[in-house]
Amino acid sequence: MGQTKLCVVTHTFLPHVGGIEKVVYEQCKRLMRKQFEPTVVTHRNYTAKNYVVDGIGVKCYNAVNIGFRLGIPYAIPQISSFKTFLEAVKASDLIHAHGHPYPSSLIAAKIAKKYGKPVVLTQHNTFIEYENSLWDHVEWLNDCAIGREALKASDRIVVVSNATRNYVLSLGADPKKVCVLHNGVDVDRFKPLAGVRDEMRKKLGIPKASRVVLTVRRIVYKNGVDTLIDSAEKSIRKNPRLVFLVVGKGPDFEKVKEKIVQLGIQENFRLIGFVSDDDLPFYYNAADFFVLPSKSGEGLPLVALEAMACGLPIIATNVGGISEIMKEECGKLVPPNSPDVLAEAILEFSRRDLASLRRDLRVMVEQEHSWDRNVEKLIEIYEELI
Repeated sequence: MGQTKLCVVTHTFLPHVGGIEKVVYEQCKRLMRKQFEPTVVTHRNYTAKNYVVDGIGVKCYNAVNIGFRLGIPYAIPQISSFKTFLEAVKASDLIHAHGHPYPSSLIAAKIAKKYGKPVVLTQHNTFIEYENSLWDHVEWLNDCAIGREALKASDRIVVVSNATRNYVLSLGADPKKVCVLHNGVDVDRFKPLAGVRDEMRKKLGIPKASRVVLTVRRIVYKNGVDTLIDSAEKSIRKNPRLVFLVVGKGPDFEKVKEKIVQLGIQENFRLIGFVSDDDLPFYYNAADFFVLPSKSGEGLPLVALEAMACGLPIIATNVGGISEIMKEECGKLVPPNSPDVLAEAILEFSRRDLASLRRDLRVMVEQEHSWDRNVEKLIEIYEELI
């Protein structure tokens, strides 16, 4: 049996780092071991026209992407890019597009329909609420103009959570086309590491008696780092031994830094900036527990799965699909935008002996949320269409 050629369309890809990019990369790596030949089609972002990432072929089209300056990656393909889409779709047996709101998904789906090629569309997030409500209206208009058409043109719509399922159904998606496939995690990379905790804390200048709270987030409004800072200020007053690690960069990084200084809690914070996937496990293993303070837009956060794979209990805002993977005994859900409630949860976890939860979390993630398991189910979806 020959290899099945896949055209995988994503608005951004490595070396740009984000959730969708990571999903595409992890799935493609495993699909290549299973008689599939994926080619990623993405917009050109300071890269060569064509390149290869760990054996994954990448073809780039030219696009306008002013959204990067606003923290909203949104590539609008130029007219000249049509040839790239056409050639990639015609050369493939199946098209897998990522993200219903992106023009690239709609273009690929429409061309695929013309040439009788099946289309799978994965939707990763729910509706994103912005600090400036103008962008909420822009997003809604985009959902109506592009998102609905992309959903309509797809043969299967894969969603990463039931919350995301409800989102696409609200846009008119055919319920018969929609299936839930939770995200995965690389359980070989993200795992408990012996001896790392003390070494990392020493490196970061964290006193031995501290309780370390970690968040890994792109620093943008929707991810709620401002809520975490407000709750940290309240919880530090009652427990000065709390230390907060914030891993990630983004357009609001300097604003966050200034707020921490204004509140006078900079001694209890470590703003780490961007950390590669190779180094992230060391930060997870340095912490006592993980906080996910999102405001909106979550489908099923990869960082939550990574934290749990490393044995970290989680406090998370009840946004998107996080409640679908969190067992009550292994974490706690709190309302979004509620710093008082989040502060109480942080203080509660800082008093608890969490060691017994680590093994249970690791076993649960290995059994239910590995990327290998995710790709097995994805292949079943593909095989229904090929």
